Amino acid sequence: MHCQRFIGPPQSRREMLLNCANGFGAVALSALLGDQVRASSDPMTPRPPHFKAKATSVIFLFMDGGPSQVDTFDPKPRLDREHGQPIKMKTPATQFNNVGNVLKSPWAFKNRGKSGIPVSDLFPHVAECVDDLAIIRSMVSNFSEHTAANYFMHTGSGLQGRPSGGSWVTYGLGSESRNLPGFVVLNSGLIPPGGADCFTNGFLPASYQGSVFSAGNTPVANIRPVGNQKAMLGLLRSLDRETLERVGHNDAMESAIANYELAGRMQSAVPDLVEISGESKATRELYGLDDTYPQTQLYGRQCLTARRLVERGVRFVEVLCPNVGADRWDQHGGLKKGHEDNARATDKPVAGLLKDLKSRGLLDSTLVVWGGEFGRTPMAQGSDGRDHNPFGFTMWMAGGGIKGGTIHGATDDYGYYAVENKVQVHDLHATMLHLLGLDHKRLTHRFSGRDMRLTDVHGELIRPILA
Repeated sequence: MHCQRFIGPPQSRREMLLNCANGFGAVALSALLGDQVRASSDPMTPRPPHFKAKATSVIFLFMDGGPSQVDTFDPKPRLDREHGQPIKMKTPATQFNNVGNVLKSPWAFKNRGKSGIPVSDLFPHVAECVDDLAIIRSMVSNFSEHTAANYFMHTGSGLQGRPSGGSWVTYGLGSESRNLPGFVVLNSGLIPPGGADCFTNGFLPASYQGSVFSAGNTPVANIRPVGNQKAMLGLLRSLDRETLERVGHNDAMESAIANYELAGRMQSAVPDLVEISGESKATRELYGLDDTYPQTQLYGRQCLTARRLVERGVRFVEVLCPNVGADRWDQHGGLKKGHEDNARATDKPVAGLLKDLKSRGLLDSTLVVWGGEFGRTPMAQGSDGRDHNPFGFTMWMAGGGIKGGTIHGATDDYGYYAVENKVQVHDLHATMLHLLGLDHKRLTHRFSGRDMRLTDVHGELIRPILA
């Protein structure tokens, strides 16, 4: 009796040629096609966008913990006038529901650039680039707790396990890079609450998961094979391919094969990517690579690596925050020191990245996004902290089809609620995809009987900031 689960032995090459009409012609054709045949089975093969794109890659500078909008890019004179007084408005419940008195910003704001946009003294270097920024002062989130808010900012859902934005981008467009992953996360020392699920492929094929690179000269473990490791990887690829030919499509196996092949190409690409000894003195100064503050050096190196990644065709790069000894940007207490240390670590490198991209002609094709998962309250938590605030906070975008020197939206006089041109996280995602040439309503994947997308059933373009 024939067992339908039995997989017969594979044909030998001779048997295959004997049984196939024009067999030798097919072999010759496959040799001629070569790379094209292999590329067609590569999940990262570049694919055309839905329409002409303004940007070809994204660098997401994620400010983990939630920077305070009223201390960075959204000045509120009313906080100065009412400092120390009870807030004169009804306040919603936040993470700790700690409603203290009004707390003015410890930092002054100055009008910067030709656009005259006010920027806090926390960011003297980014302030020099303000004419390239579109500052969104009216962001809102659905969550006031870090983990759910991080999932929401990264995946468009507060639930664990949905695909990250970087996964959706590479799923839709593939990658221009043959020797590096299409979606890279640069870990500067702090993985956000929610962990690796912030960068997961979710229900998308496994090849689209984010690859986390550590800081330093060895960002990927075991990238340099020793002894017979190359032969071992070659054997694994061969065995996997033979099995795949017999059993048919299998996402896990196909992704494993793609990963083995990519790992082989990364052996030479990654060491070259992170080698900075040949950088000029001007570049080292631009990114703060020789700064007296070690965390500026570290983050500067990550920003430089981000530039190198997009130069090499990587589609989506996320740069995480360094550990400055405070709880990320999450200052429930010690606001002045915590925000100053975080700004000191990131300000010069971020500005250096923007200036470097612009000088190389890459800013036009690279969308840079800066921000955290939510903002902070305008009143004090304790004596010198701020609680979580998802009801009105600030992010900014630059490059890649963005109209620089603009402000979009507004919060109330305290900086608590978004009251003008409110921007949902889904709107941010829709706009990012649009600039990459992707229609967020058409970028779907069938899962559990439904066409899923990054923006769920929401999302409107933030048209006033588009160039």
